[in-house]
Amino acid sequence: MFNLAKTAILMAAITALFVVVGGMLGGKQGMLLALLMAVGMNFFSYWFSDTMVLKMTNAQQVDEHSAPQFYALVKELANKAGLPMPKVFLIDEDAPNAFATGRNPEHASVAATTGILRILSSRELRGVMAHELAHVKHRDILISTLAATMAGAISALANFAMFAGGRNSEGRQGNPLASLLAMILAPLAASLIQMSISRAREYEADRGGAEISADPLALAQALQKIHAYSQGTSFQAIERHPEAAQMMIINPLTAGGLSQLFSTHPPMEERVARLISMSKNGAYPGAE
Repeated sequence: MFNLAKTAILMAAITALFVVVGGMLGGKQGMLLALLMAVGMNFFSYWFSDTMVLKMTNAQQVDEHSAPQFYALVKELANKAGLPMPKVFLIDEDAPNAFATGRNPEHASVAATTGILRILSSRELRGVMAHELAHVKHRDILISTLAATMAGAISALANFAMFAGGRNSEGRQGNPLASLLAMILAPLAASLIQMSISRAREYEADRGGAEISADPLALAQALQKIHAYSQGTSFQAIERHPEAAQMMIINPLTAGGLSQLFSTHPPMEERVARLISMSKNGAYPGAE
């Protein structure tokens, strides 16, 4: 419940930021225009998210005949999770990774690289695909789209204000220093909140996936193995299309240090530690 509450609080925070910044920089008309622009840009990516990312990664659909074991594993987990059977895809890449996409459970797809099938045991692969189905069950594509929409609207307001010389849509000139700070800091704050929402959803998918598979330790071991193998293996499709990196179970483009604040995924050590704790205590930390 902690990560659900955190997501709700962060969504409220980014909405409040939009209202405050909109009042300072855009006025009512500017706020509406910025919101409409952001909705327009993000609605397309939400509605066609499955088609877009599957094409970017050159994923090939498989079935019970072309990939019987993998397909059966996904089918068993989907039934256990109470989800419709998603479309199943394989990506011919050595880099071990996996993702889920689709605007809702009825239009969901899950994909894994051939590399992840090679390095993981069937138990570990089961943990990974349960994580991906948890994203589907939690409608995380919708949540991430809403967050991206609000962050995009805030950035649009800042851009409007820069072109308008600090005047809002009603022609009022606000405090120049406050307007300047809002133009610079508001998009930064919106991005930080958006990334924090993404990290909260990853924790929640870890928890939900561990519950679906009833084997949190398998997912912990899989994450450690994927992380280790990813260090020396490039995911070529993601390097060509970095905008899709945030959808992976492990972001192959993530750096360390201060950039962790802008990371779409939580620190690997923390994800593994929480899952190990769940395997020992029967409850995900912070989920009570």
